[in-house]
Amino acid sequence: MFVATVLVSCLLAAVIALSAGFKLTHNPEVVRQYARLGVPEDRLDQLAVLLLAAAGGLLVGLVWWPMGAAAAGGLAVYFLGAVAVHVRSGVLRTVGTPLLIEALAVAALVLRLGTR
Repeated sequence: MFVATVLVSCLLAAVIALSAGFKLTHNPEVVRQYARLGVPEDRLDQLAVLLLAAAGGLLVGLVWWPMGAAAAGGLAVYFLGAVAVHVRSGVLRTVGTPLLIEALAVAALVLRLGTR
């Protein structure tokens, strides 16, 4: 089961690091997408820092399980909020991405707690 924990945690860390990278670019298309959701451009860097910290926490958590559990739990809450923002703003065609990442975060949390 630890192999599954490593695979899911590393996949999740890579996905959220990529998401953070997109936010940090302030690419006009990325800014437009977040503006449609009601997220102002000046918040993108803060969201990116949170995601990068969580990615690091997931990787450190492979050695020290409490950190991995905290990072996965924090990401589950973060992406639950992201789903809520998509639903509230009515931009449902893109809600699949945060739902998928939410599922990965919950899986990482369950696996991390199961392999203490």
